[in-house]
Amino acid sequence: MSLILTPLSGIPLIRHGDNLADVIVQALQTNKLALEENDILVFAQKIVSKAEGRVVNLATVTPSQRAVELARETEKDARIVELVLRESSEILRTRPGTIIVEHRLGFVCANAGIDHSNVSGEGNNAEEWVLLLPKEPDRSAEMIRQEIEAKTGKQVGILIIDSHGRAWRNGTVGVAIGIAGLPGLQDLRGKPDLFGFTLRITQVGVADELAAAASLVMGQAAEGTPVVHVRGFPYPLREGSLKELLRPKDQDLFR
Repeated sequence: MSLILTPLSGIPLIRHGDNLADVIVQALQTNKLALEENDILVFAQKIVSKAEGRVVNLATVTPSQRAVELARETEKDARIVELVLRESSEILRTRPGTIIVEHRLGFVCANAGIDHSNVSGEGNNAEEWVLLLPKEPDRSAEMIRQEIEAKTGKQVGILIIDSHGRAWRNGTVGVAIGIAGLPGLQDLRGKPDLFGFTLRITQVGVADELAAAASLVMGQAAEGTPVVHVRGFPYPLREGSLKELLRPKDQDLFR
């Protein structure tokens, strides 16, 4: 079994309104890659958010009283805290520099996934601009999938990823936040292991595993390769969604 991940070079800086399917089809041609059935394309969240206009100028944000108080506790910009509150369904933990939330999309993350890095907008002060996560990443992935399949005639999977921390370990890793046309979770319960024992609890977060691998070749700084082409994914493609990966609250021992 071979899993081949190829970052696509030559992708331009993405702006609001850009058609990502058109951009990727052109990038595949530039990189001399022809899509095959069951290939997967992994997108960094940033370019999806930028194409969807999820860039916010902090100068336009007026903090609420709650945001001002939380900003004082966490030593953060009150305008960013206001955006964190708007993007979250619950504040779980705080400390100076960090706010851990349940994002409105259902997963737990730091600062609601709001990002300063590699973000710019109209005007001179790039640091005044921040980027929010896509409103509906599964829907974004599905729309991209439909357009690429229509343009190429090939069945593909689409994964939108972001960098998140983990409760058990240091360091950020790529995780799936939007899924279309591939499994989020692969259930191996009932299958035999190497010695013939029946697996009882094993469910594999295959979308997150692929997200981490793709993030490794994308890079996290100035690499400029926000899309990765994947061939050889070891599980059948099917309809999937982010919800498969979200642990129910009553099973979350870190709450």
